[in-house]
Amino acid sequence: MSRRSGALALLPALLFAVPLAGAEEEETWLERAERRSLEREAEGLAEPFRGIRIDGEIERGLFPLRSTGVSTEPVRAAALAFLASLTAVQRDATTFPVDDPEWRRWMNQHFYQGRGTSFADMSNAQRDAALGLLRAALSAKGLELTRDIMRLNHTLGELNDDNFVEFGEWLYRITVMGEPSVTEPWGFKLNGHHLVINYFVLGDQVVMSPAFFGSEPVRAREGRFAGTEILQREESWGRGFLWGLDEAQRAAAVIAATKDGNNNVGEAFSDNLDLERAGLRATALDAAQRTELLELIALYVGNMDDGHAAVKMAEVEAHLDDTWFTWIGGTGVDAVFYYRILSPVILIEFDHQRPANLRHLYPPVPNREHIHTVIRTPNGNDYGRDLLRQHLEAHPH
Repeated sequence: MSRRSGALALLPALLFAVPLAGAEEEETWLERAERRSLEREAEGLAEPFRGIRIDGEIERGLFPLRSTGVSTEPVRAAALAFLASLTAVQRDATTFPVDDPEWRRWMNQHFYQGRGTSFADMSNAQRDAALGLLRAALSAKGLELTRDIMRLNHTLGELNDDNFVEFGEWLYRITVMGEPSVTEPWGFKLNGHHLVINYFVLGDQVVMSPAFFGSEPVRAREGRFAGTEILQREESWGRGFLWGLDEAQRAAAVIAATKDGNNNVGEAFSDNLDLERAGLRATALDAAQRTELLELIALYVGNMDDGHAAVKMAEVEAHLDDTWFTWIGGTGVDAVFYYRILSPVILIEFDHQRPANLRHLYPPVPNREHIHTVIRTPNGNDYGRDLLRQHLEAHPH
């Protein structure tokens, strides 16, 4: 069975467990989802990977092969345990070469029929092993955010007349890229609605991008997961950083005061994005403001395990003078907004979005119940591609 045909064959069993009267409609949705997925892939992968350019250039030499001193052995052991828990058919659908274009096949939309093994198809033991992989790779904060996004996807199903065919806690897939190794490059990907993690490993180096964390809604007011909410610090700290700027700084940061649409640019199939430096440069900040900007960045970087997050933050701080903060939207306490943080080594986006799957509850303008965040590595190192390039040049396979 091919991996492409397996994408449908391995769809969650619950998708086929709806009442018989809805079978024709369900099949239509599945076929439509598969068609849309393949169309988006074809368009998105039409160009070879280049990486995000800043002001028209790819800067080389930013990501040297080196030892970080932070072990990746817990992640490797957890990946091996997860693979060992799978059946032969599941492993075939889940594993890909480390340089496979599968890395780039991800979308945060709910209809996307990605490859890999779905949590919904796993036994309890397999699901525990999959969560063990995430636990090893992420910080406690990152794991909590990941699980809460999955739970809120169930809440979204509740808000759509209990539609758990399209929305649900376990409709997320894992793929493993390469063979988990001490010395050779490998990684894994988690992909599903509002949640994407690409995790590349080479020795004790880690690149966790592109990563996407979001939800609609961002809080469950009732239902099975009532009380769950996400991305509130990312929202309030971003606004608080803007509020802490003086008049001249804020004038530079805010490039548009009106926000009437979606502003994220680094989502699915944007691997070759071109960006310009815009907004407020960190050299215009005082010492306290620079610290606040680093703390805001750390909210996002801190979703990966603590040791590698510290390594990444040191990299970010080394390029702080070439870091830019950009704002679109209002500045009031109830405003909707977008902000971007861009440096040679990191791109962060936060965006209040228009309603998508809750259009029956909200007007068609951006709202605070639909948030998308994106973390990327510019200059060719998304998916660890620059590290992989250097490794293959030094060690031809």
